[in-house]
Amino acid sequence: MTSTDPLTQTVVGAIRWDAWHSDLGTPGQAVERSLGPQHWHYRLPFFAEVVSDTEVVIQGASQDVMDQEIAYASAAGLDYWAFVTYEPGTAMSLGMELYLSSQHKSDVNFCMIIEGSRVGNGGLDAWDAKIQRYLTYFQEPTYQQVAGGRPLLYIFMPEHMVSAGRFSSWEEARNAFNELRAATMDAGLQSPYIVIQHWSAGQANVFRQFLRADAISAYASNGEGIDASYAKLATHTEQWWDEMSDTGAAVIPLVSAGWDRRPRVENPVPWEQGLGGSMHQYYERPKPEELAAHMQHALDWIEANPDVAEARAVLIYAWNENDEGGWIVPTLAESTAHLDAIATVLEQR
Repeated sequence: MTSTDPLTQTVVGAIRWDAWHSDLGTPGQAVERSLGPQHWHYRLPFFAEVVSDTEVVIQGASQDVMDQEIAYASAAGLDYWAFVTYEPGTAMSLGMELYLSSQHKSDVNFCMIIEGSRVGNGGLDAWDAKIQRYLTYFQEPTYQQVAGGRPLLYIFMPEHMVSAGRFSSWEEARNAFNELRAATMDAGLQSPYIVIQHWSAGQANVFRQFLRADAISAYASNGEGIDASYAKLATHTEQWWDEMSDTGAAVIPLVSAGWDRRPRVENPVPWEQGLGGSMHQYYERPKPEELAAHMQHALDWIEANPDVAEARAVLIYAWNENDEGGWIVPTLAESTAHLDAIATVLEQR
C-alpha cells in the first residue's frame, strides 16, 4: 500500500469478479468450461491447472492464493480491489471473505461493487440487514476512502433495482439510499461516495441525479469492435471519459485491460443466456506497454480535470475477468508482465 497523502494521490483499483472457485458453485464450473479449450489457456490465472487440451481446473478459493494475489497487486502499486459483491455465504463471496481473513489485507484496500438487482432484491424488507452488512465493510480499516475520507461504493446497472421482488418504486430506492447515508454517518463515518456505473454516460448521470449519487463511471468498455486492435479500445475508452465529463457529473475514469468474450460465445455461461455474440466481435489482448500507456493517460486526465475527477480515483477492468476478456492477474502464460508494466506507471505518482 502506498503511503502518499490520500488527499493528493490518485488511487488506482481493479475490479474483482471471483468466479474462480472450480466445482464449489455453478459459475466456477462454467468458467472452467469456457476456458477449457487449449486455445484459451493463455488466459488461465497463475493458480489454474491444465488437465488436458480440453479441461482445466481453476481453484482460486484458498487463503494461499488470495495472499499471493494481494502480494502481486501490492507489488504493482494497486491501491484497492473493487469486489463485485454477492450474498454472504455463497461461492461468489469467497474471494471477499478470503481477503478479509488475510493477514496481509492491509497491503491492498477494498471496496464494493453492487449490482442494482442485488441492491433492490427483497425491497425494503431486506434493506436494514443490507445496511448493516455494508456498514460492517465500511468500518473495516482497509475499506477504500476517497474525497477526504468517504467510503467508496460503486453501483452497477441501477436500472435493475426496481421491479417485482425488489424496490417497489424509484422513490423507494432513493429513500433507501438516503437511509444508507444517514446510517453511515450515524456510525461515525462520512457519507459514502456513491458512483453509478453504466454502459451509457447519459443514463449513468440520470441515475446519479435521481439517487443523489456523487459520480459516474463504468464497469467495462466495449465499442463493438470487430477483429479490432487494443488501440481502438483504448481510444474508445478515453473518449468515454470526456463523454462522461460532458454530462456535468464527477467522473471516475475506467481503464480497460481488454474486451474479448469469445470463450463465452464458444461455450456460453448460464447467466448470459440469449446474449450470443460473434467470434469476430473482440479486441486484441493489449501488449504490456499499451496497457501502461492507457493507464498513464488516465492519470494525466485526472490531473487535467481536477474538478471532474474530484475523487482522484481510477478503476481498472479488471483484475480477473479472464474469460470475458479483461484481466491483469498474473497468468500461467504471461506471468506478471502486465502488472509489471502498470507498476512502472504507478510508481511515478
